Amino acid sequence: MVLLNPGPVNVSERVRQALLHPDICHRESEFTALLHRIQSKLLKAFVPGAESEYVAVVMTGSGTATVEAALMSSLPHGRRMLILNNGVYGERMSQIIGLHRLGVSELKYEWTARPDPDKLLLALRQHQEVHAVAMVHHETTTGLLNPVQEVAEIVDNQNRVFVLDAVSALAGETIDIARSHIYMVVGTAGKCIQGFPGVSFVLVRKGFVEKMRAYPKRSWYLHLPHYIDNEGRGTIPFTPAVQVYYAFDEALSELLEEGVANRIQRYKQMAAVIRDRMAKLGVKAVLPPDRQSNTITAYYLPEGVSYQSLHDRLKTQGYVIYAGQGNLENKIFRVANMGALTAAQFAGFLDAFEQACKPV
Repeated sequence: MVLLNPGPVNVSERVRQALLHPDICHRESEFTALLHRIQSKLLKAFVPGAESEYVAVVMTGSGTATVEAALMSSLPHGRRMLILNNGVYGERMSQIIGLHRLGVSELKYEWTARPDPDKLLLALRQHQEVHAVAMVHHETTTGLLNPVQEVAEIVDNQNRVFVLDAVSALAGETIDIARSHIYMVVGTAGKCIQGFPGVSFVLVRKGFVEKMRAYPKRSWYLHLPHYIDNEGRGTIPFTPAVQVYYAFDEALSELLEEGVANRIQRYKQMAAVIRDRMAKLGVKAVLPPDRQSNTITAYYLPEGVSYQSLHDRLKTQGYVIYAGQGNLENKIFRVANMGALTAAQFAGFLDAFEQACKPV
């Protein structure tokens, strides 16, 4: 089955075979070596040249679990979080903070609009109680790419903490984490890194680690300093998904062999192939080209075609597309092009899509 959804993604046979490594105990030296390999590769891939400035914190859980860990671990007593919210995942961050009854404010935008850096600057100047700003890099609700560099510069200049949900962006979009002075960046295995779901991570600027130790411990499982201390000794405080870690390690090796920049370019080229063919078929994209990510495109459903019928026709041909969310659920569909997929597979999908849109 060809997965054209934004995670889980198709993986290579090499990554799949890594699941078959021998069983090991996570309290033994073999796991310590595995964990250290993963951490080293994460730093090499995403903060090249600045590996000494960051720590890679690895957790068993989905991207959302690690986003929640980053948010809850980054606020001192009596301070607030400002969320830049322009999609389902920005909304989810607000809900996480609200659920824990921590101070949350929002700059809320339409799902097709990027946050306004000037409004952010004004908000930070007016609200000194805001300690941290959180934003999604690639908002897969619509395939919208948010202005990370501009936001990071403002947050840093205003001496605030920037927490970036890059779950759907790392290895798919260009980002200079170290140069932008981003304090916390969240990623996961099962998207552009082309691993399996179940292991995620946070890249934390070392200068922020000591500050976090003084913040309240709001969760037993999701408290980042607890992981940092344990992982510095080569272990994890809770039982990890060991076999998934093996596959993650192999996926990171594949990423480094291909090169992060080369993978980004590969995704960009495949997105262009999809978008060119869809345009020729008269299928309208939700976003203009300058707002689109490299790895997912949202389209309005062709007239007279329901999502369910389109989905089901394509699935019988071996292709899985993705529905819209929220108020877009019955209006759009999404096509992701992340994962270990070939040009031939995308060509096959586009041919199948053209046939699926024809009257029965």
